[in-house]
Amino acid sequence: MCGITGYLGFREAYPIVINGLQRLEYRGYDSAGIVLTSSDKKLKLYKTKGKVSDLKEIVKTKDITGNLALGHTRWATHGIPNDENSHPHVSNSGRLVIVHNGIIENYDTIKKELIKRGYTFQSDTDTEVLINLIEEVQIKNNCKLGKAVQLALTNVVGAYAIAVYDINKPDEVIVARLGSPLAIGIGENNSEFFIASDASPFIEFTRDAIYLDDEELAIIKLGKKIRVRKINDDSIVKPNIQELKLNLEQIEKGGYDHFMLKEIYEQPSAIFDTFRGRLLADQGIIKMGSVDNNITKFLNAKRIIIVACGTSWHAGLVGEYLLEDIARIPVEVEYASEFRYRNPIINKDDIVIAISQSGETADTLAAIKLAKSNGAFVFGICNVVGSSIARETNSGAYTHAGPEIGVASTKAFTTQITVLTLIALKLGHLKGELSNSKFHNYLQIMKSIPSKVEKLLTVSAKVEKIAAIYKDAPNCLYLGRGYNFPVALEGALKLKEISYIHAEGYPAAEMKHGPIALIDESMPVVVIATKKGHYEKVVSNIQEIKSRNGRIIAIVTEGDTIVKEIADHVIEIPETEEAFTPLLTTIPLQLLSYYIAVMRGCNVDQPRNLAKSVTVE
Repeated sequence: MCGITGYLGFREAYPIVINGLQRLEYRGYDSAGIVLTSSDKKLKLYKTKGKVSDLKEIVKTKDITGNLALGHTRWATHGIPNDENSHPHVSNSGRLVIVHNGIIENYDTIKKELIKRGYTFQSDTDTEVLINLIEEVQIKNNCKLGKAVQLALTNVVGAYAIAVYDINKPDEVIVARLGSPLAIGIGENNSEFFIASDASPFIEFTRDAIYLDDEELAIIKLGKKIRVRKINDDSIVKPNIQELKLNLEQIEKGGYDHFMLKEIYEQPSAIFDTFRGRLLADQGIIKMGSVDNNITKFLNAKRIIIVACGTSWHAGLVGEYLLEDIARIPVEVEYASEFRYRNPIINKDDIVIAISQSGETADTLAAIKLAKSNGAFVFGICNVVGSSIARETNSGAYTHAGPEIGVASTKAFTTQITVLTLIALKLGHLKGELSNSKFHNYLQIMKSIPSKVEKLLTVSAKVEKIAAIYKDAPNCLYLGRGYNFPVALEGALKLKEISYIHAEGYPAAEMKHGPIALIDESMPVVVIATKKGHYEKVVSNIQEIKSRNGRIIAIVTEGDTIVKEIADHVIEIPETEEAFTPLLTTIPLQLLSYYIAVMRGCNVDQPRNLAKSVTVE
């Protein structure tokens, strides 16, 4: 949710940390702050409600020198967005400083106890409580800061990624994590260190990084190797230094007005990268090591349970259609946030597929742990190498979408569907549900999808004109059937996320069971009406809308003539098999949401109240 970054080394820290905050702003953007310290041991703390750009304005006339700095961009949990609740926070003595991503659930109990001991608080945050708890533990036990942080964290309940330092020791920072991601970049010969919620703030400085696991604490000291230990049992952990594959160009806009638009246009290459090396169409092979190595489990699975949240949940719904239709394996799709609390029935011969773009979604991680505790085999689909879900699952597949900075997910959705399609095709063929000829035909069609998406993106000018007509609509209805019902849900989500227009997705046939009452001349209805799958029935639904003066935007297959005569607007997609249509029909819906949001003056990449990665409940 929040983004934290920091620097300790020989360079001036401010430019590195402020630039890092701008790259992390997709994680939260209702307030921002930075603290700097140099060898003179003076604290320079600046923070404000608003965005990182507001923080930059404030510090223009301030002293920003120092070789140690921590920064924070916030997505509010405890306490409204204001200057006082912004991070970093300082202990009562003014000596200890902290930035924090996560939630301390028992903060109120701790706060009451600290007040009894004479502590006072300037904010409403759980984070200020935590830094004062660390100070109290250090005083009480007369111990070093690292030990004080460790002891304090054994007394808190919740999730956190924290960075803490003592202004009297400007060559040392303590970091720890539980449930929220944290990466440490390592400079040559340990001459400098970088701290961040992900690696994007420091990729131009180092390729070497450590990703802390849950319940790990690291002591970072200039000139020394990083020391990592477990928080609960104090055991020493040998840190795993990974080489970063990210590059700077991937996290810049590249000439596009917004990251979301860039990421929409990256989908042909993202889909190709996701099946590259896996889809060997000319050889008639799908090669997925993570599935091949566990093929017996997949083929013998009595049931597959897909757990996910938001857009990933919609991808999971498409996966349900794919796996049941092509591989004939029963599938249930669960909201991860509900799955963990409803005492689900999980069997040892179940496979649980967990889907998350970031690999850090708190509810999905909790669902994984529940499934594993019940003996299920857990397979992860995520986009971020080294993420928590990648480490927690028994096996899995990366989507290779590249960094997705826009909060509204686009290329993550289509690449998640790509992975699920490959799995369904592979299992369907091995189970004998797909003949050799049909399997080989499907592989060739799958191979053609990136070029078809590329072609489809040329309709953007037409979509922009449609957006101009409906940008002021107060509501919008999205309808689809079969494979495209989840796409209708996803299209509605995109519109409400970034334009703040109320939108709902429904199975087209369900329209008669309530939503039809809403239809009049001011209600735009987006209907996915491809020629594959239930076409005649969808045409009937369109006629029902038209007879009630509804305005129809239809997504149709190239060459369609019937819907063209009925609908107010038609957007054509290239011909393909029904199972592959979600990879195409979603593209114009993404563009429609984007252009409407831009025309309404909304912040497309940073919609209000949302953050990219939901790492807290």
